[in-house]
Amino acid sequence: QVQLVESGGGLVQAGGSLRLSCAASGSIFSINTMAWYRQAPGKVRELVARITSGGLSTNYADSMKGRFTISRDNAKKTVYLQMNSLKPEDTSVYYCNADISLGPGSGYRNYWGQGTQVTVSS
Repeated sequence: QVQLVESGGGLVQAGGSLRLSCAASGSIFSINTMAWYRQAPGKVRELVARITSGGLSTNYADSMKGRFTISRDNAKKTVYLQMNSLKPEDTSVYYCNADISLGPGSGYRNYWGQGTQVTVSS
């Protein structure tokens, strides 16, 4: 069974920083794209950032460019999100997402973490 477990959320003042982590565990053969999404109350879930398997290609939502940085450590099966210059509008539950294969020849399935709350006070 595959699990994605996020950590690092919390309460921070506007202008501050947080670093989120998401560790994948279970009978994992390989991990392809990993990503962070977020969802604020009453809003749809939106992509924050995405990183390919080798870490060479990243994509960010426009509102996060220059403030957030996604990275990964494949040996640890972990993806990170460094968030700087946080704003109150960044307040959301942040979810980890990954495409994971459980064995050679099997396809990739998409998995979600349970989410971690980030609250930015003004």
